[in-house]
Amino acid sequence: MPQTAQLMEQVVTKKVSLQYWLHVPEGDVTTGGYPLILFLHGAGERGSDLDLLKVNGIPKIVEEQPDFGFVTLAPQCPVDTTWPYQLDALQALMDTALASLPVDPSRCYLTGLSMGGYGSWALGAECPHRWAAIAPICGGGRWLNGFPKRAERLVNVPIWAFHGAKDPVVPLAESQQLVELLAARGADVKLTIYPEAGHDSWTETYANPDLYSWFLAHRLAGK
Repeated sequence: MPQTAQLMEQVVTKKVSLQYWLHVPEGDVTTGGYPLILFLHGAGERGSDLDLLKVNGIPKIVEEQPDFGFVTLAPQCPVDTTWPYQLDALQALMDTALASLPVDPSRCYLTGLSMGGYGSWALGAECPHRWAAIAPICGGGRWLNGFPKRAERLVNVPIWAFHGAKDPVVPLAESQQLVELLAARGADVKLTIYPEAGHDSWTETYANPDLYSWFLAHRLAGK
């Protein structure tokens, strides 16, 4: 009997879940809602203990500055996976936030460090229409499906990347390759290199008020 061409078509549903820290500023909501930052942590904070997330990054900043003026989402990645495999869950988290919180959808920003830096590049490329700007820290594109072609989806998203020149965990070339690729295509992209920094290029970055001013200088058109 010869081969016959067939078509299988059906709807497949998927259940996703993430635990996360949520911060909502106190006081009156500004017109249009608060700006939002989605923060993706590094590999060492995976698991089920949310307090681990307060050691670094945006959750640490919020602990030190309870009046931080952004809505912040800081999800925790399960221990047996990485952020690039959690893109559906992260998009669902954003959908939930936009539907239930006083958030300005034109001012949503994405950032992460190390594994979360990779996750920022990956999630940014997966849904570039969501982000007014992204700030990946010591990440790269190795986990982007179809890399480097898929990175071109970020050409219209403002990007400020950060990396330590002496990083022994994630080579500086990981950030440089993506920034150079996008710059060659006319993207609004820049890279800050800390000459003496190792893997920890996030402490200085998240302590810098210029990062948050840069975020707020960008807004999605038409939202």
